[in-house]
Amino acid sequence: MSSNLSRTTCLRLRRTFATASSHPPLSKLGATARSKAEQISSEWKGTSANGENTKNFIGGEFVESKAPQWIDVVDPATQTLLTRVPETTSEEFEQAVNAASEAYKTWSRSSILTRQRFVMDLQHQLRANGDAIANSIVLEQGKTYADAQGDLLRGLQVVETACGIPTALLGETIEVSKDMDTSTRRLPLGVCASIAPFNFPAMIPLWTIPTAIATGNTLIVKPSERDPGAAMMIAELCQRAGLPAGVLNVVHGTVPTVNAICDSPIIKAVSFVGGDRAGKHIYERGRKSGKRVQCNMGAKNHAVIMPDANKNHALNSLIGAAFGAAGQRCMAISVVVLVGTAQSWLPELVERAKKLKVNQGFEQGTDLGPVISPAAKLRITSLIASAEEQGGIIALDGRGLEVPEYPDGNWVGPTVVEATVDMRCYREEIFGPVLVVIRADTLDDALAIVNANPYGNGTAIFTQSGATARKFEREVEVGQVGINVPIPVPLPMFSWSGNKASFLGDVPFYGRGGIDFYTQNKTTTALWRAEDAVGNKASVDMPTHN
Repeated sequence: MSSNLSRTTCLRLRRTFATASSHPPLSKLGATARSKAEQISSEWKGTSANGENTKNFIGGEFVESKAPQWIDVVDPATQTLLTRVPETTSEEFEQAVNAASEAYKTWSRSSILTRQRFVMDLQHQLRANGDAIANSIVLEQGKTYADAQGDLLRGLQVVETACGIPTALLGETIEVSKDMDTSTRRLPLGVCASIAPFNFPAMIPLWTIPTAIATGNTLIVKPSERDPGAAMMIAELCQRAGLPAGVLNVVHGTVPTVNAICDSPIIKAVSFVGGDRAGKHIYERGRKSGKRVQCNMGAKNHAVIMPDANKNHALNSLIGAAFGAAGQRCMAISVVVLVGTAQSWLPELVERAKKLKVNQGFEQGTDLGPVISPAAKLRITSLIASAEEQGGIIALDGRGLEVPEYPDGNWVGPTVVEATVDMRCYREEIFGPVLVVIRADTLDDALAIVNANPYGNGTAIFTQSGATARKFEREVEVGQVGINVPIPVPLPMFSWSGNKASFLGDVPFYGRGGIDFYTQNKTTTALWRAEDAVGNKASVDMPTHN
């Protein structure tokens, strides 16, 4: 996933801290996009899509930042300025931390039914306002409208699961000796923080908001500086759902804000989704200050296609998983291992990929939109070029793609590259609409390729053999496995299970893992002797029992 702390990002920020005069006017947006931008700007308090500033959300108020530096948020299809995000000042950050700390005193003592009611009301608000959130995602992130709705839906499923919080927080009690009980309770940690990436601006905040808050914590969210709108809308919907002031706060920024989160002695836990460099930095810095940290980081997900697979299903699944969202998913299939005679399917794979339509996300029939930024496009195309330089074969080249109605978009078309495992395009996460093809003679060869890769987020196998699927599932060293399922992300009644270099931390996201991450166990052992009950007659005999 994209890193908040990469050198490319820092260079981009130096550019965007300058004035926004170089951006085209709002009229450059398509008619539908312009209408949606105007609607967002008029109906939502914290965000804008007409060039005005995005606010911080501190202590229940949408507050205009006094930051001297601002970051431009632009439409990836036209480079039109939508809003500007503040590099939150240290004073403003401390205000958010103090608001969360003060709110914790009462929110942590609220009843479990009060917290459950909030989650249930938030679910209703998200469903009623899902279209607006999806519109914001299309404008700021570049996804198609249908994919943006899916972004929200996967986050909404976490909210729905959190509605069962009373059951999830049930403790245990046992009489360990006569009249002596030991009981366990799950208690909140305190003030927590969540740092979100650009590629899922609704889903990732919703991985943490319902679980952290329903377990009695207060939360500070830092959305990606590239697409903050969805998080600001969610914050407003939390307010409409009755969440008390200070329980949820949203601050913006880049490296300074991230470091402030890691260093704050008041913040007890940090959740992060993003790139390797940022994840390692946050994990190490956060752990030094005694925090719990969970970091979901980079990936290189392989699909293994066996000769006996259902050909139509396998190819269609592969195309959707490789090129959907312009490949900007940490669970995208970015490598396909064609085994044996399945290697002959490559020409048909290329022909199907050619038929995908690349356009602005509101345009009818669009399969994938632009990548997030010119810097991302440059990195993706340079990795495609590296394959050529290292002896790979570009079977389908998405470089140089033009969309006539949107000449300034960050366009990269579906790309298929035949490569070997020693090439840069295989070793590095591309995070774009690029599928790397590796050939293997046998299932054992394919397993060796997958297991030698340092990442362990997800993998899939396509086969009609139960024995083959069972061998693969048992022997593959990857945390999330799909059998004839291309993107095997577990629903939130389970927990995220990516492993190896794709995850840092001891406790995963959402599901039972999420409950464990945001709570701490307290055991109480109590002795209330029956003979000490008020009104009992005193005994003068020696005790004969334990």
